[in-house]
Amino acid sequence: MTRACAFHRAACCLLLAGSVAACDKRVQVAGPPEGPREGSAIAPAAAGNAAPPAKAGATTDGPAPVAPEGAPAAEGPPASPPAGAAELARPAKCGGGVPPLKLTLVAGGLDQPTYVAAPPGDPARLVVLEKPGIIRLIKDGAVQPAPFLDLRSRVFFPAPNAEGGLLGLAFHPDYAKNGRFWLHYSSAPRGNVVIDEWKRAAQGGDAAHPEPVRSLVDVKHGAWNHVGGMLAFGKDGYLYAAIGDSARSPSPAADLTSKLGKILRINVDEPSRSPAGNMTSGDTMIWDYGLRNPWRFSFDRLTGDLYIGDVGQKSWEEILVERPGQGRNDYGWEAMEGTHCYPPGSACKPRGVPPAVEHPRSEAGSIVGGYVYRGAKIPCLRGRYVYADYVTGRFFSFVWDGKAATDRAELTSALSPNGLPASFGEDAAGEIYVVMFNTGRVYRIDPG
Repeated sequence: MTRACAFHRAACCLLLAGSVAACDKRVQVAGPPEGPREGSAIAPAAAGNAAPPAKAGATTDGPAPVAPEGAPAAEGPPASPPAGAAELARPAKCGGGVPPLKLTLVAGGLDQPTYVAAPPGDPARLVVLEKPGIIRLIKDGAVQPAPFLDLRSRVFFPAPNAEGGLLGLAFHPDYAKNGRFWLHYSSAPRGNVVIDEWKRAAQGGDAAHPEPVRSLVDVKHGAWNHVGGMLAFGKDGYLYAAIGDSARSPSPAADLTSKLGKILRINVDEPSRSPAGNMTSGDTMIWDYGLRNPWRFSFDRLTGDLYIGDVGQKSWEEILVERPGQGRNDYGWEAMEGTHCYPPGSACKPRGVPPAVEHPRSEAGSIVGGYVYRGAKIPCLRGRYVYADYVTGRFFSFVWDGKAATDRAELTSALSPNGLPASFGEDAAGEIYVVMFNTGRVYRIDPG
């Protein structure tokens, strides 16, 4: 069983079967409970009917070498100096299309990495989550031999092809002073979705205290399917958390008494007191609902806009964009899949907020939400949202103009090493990283 099986069964099938046709056959005749999502075959990464791609630079020259633990990064420390506020906005004149890009190897030899992040304001450190329950520290470009935190005894996923494990992390905006951070994982022994607060062991140190401070969320789930997994702080100072709908049928996504299929919004200083603007009936931690599996979301660090990648069921993958403070949205699942009635072919009254972008199954099979680039290294990429698909390995992008997704461009030709993108991350300077789950590597998006 490959490592990729532990992340998503659709991709597992594709990798083990060896071809799309064989995968389709396997999906129809076998598979664990719930199985891969139904639908037509996934096109190879080089094909499909996406919007015409913009040229985004040359491809990498073959597989990048794996950096052993403790080895320096390919191009020095992980972060450049943080961009100032004036630099974060996209320049008015950059020419057309997308600038040349490439992926630079930052770390390899990781065990099923699921996420990468940086402490706010810290240009020297990155942390990488490994699905079994270890947080690795990359310091000054080198993977440190000692983990930042080992919580394998607490983490649970029921089988190698289940979606649970250690999935998300968010540092407090004032982490440098207070050392506070939060983790999203499926907990032993039953696979409940847990969000715990943790703390750094010492000021400026390279390790965390081995025991959590307190639990904010503990929800019955099972950890098989649709776990969600993302944590991030909004510009309002509240912690946002994504939890999938557990693949239950009927889905609890529209049930306002359940945390499943939701984006939560939490006051970390007073977790029992819900922030103003959350749902006022049902579960008052709920910010948005009607989501299937919001595996990855992010905030534009300049505008505060919330971008959500919601993994589809049968025919459509979607990216949702939400203006700051405009929560309590119904995103339609399971009456709608994207802008389409669900199940396919059924008649319905359209429900919920439509996505900014949707991809048919010929283009994508398990959407991975990314980030709006606000770094310093690639000025002409600023303001562009970059995201990917785990099953096909394709990379996509668009610019949100406040009302619609514009200037859509595919970036696969530039950002396509041997690996399947499972997550993105940002460093302290706003540079974007890509996590390849099945090859155990982390890359940085650099100028081509």
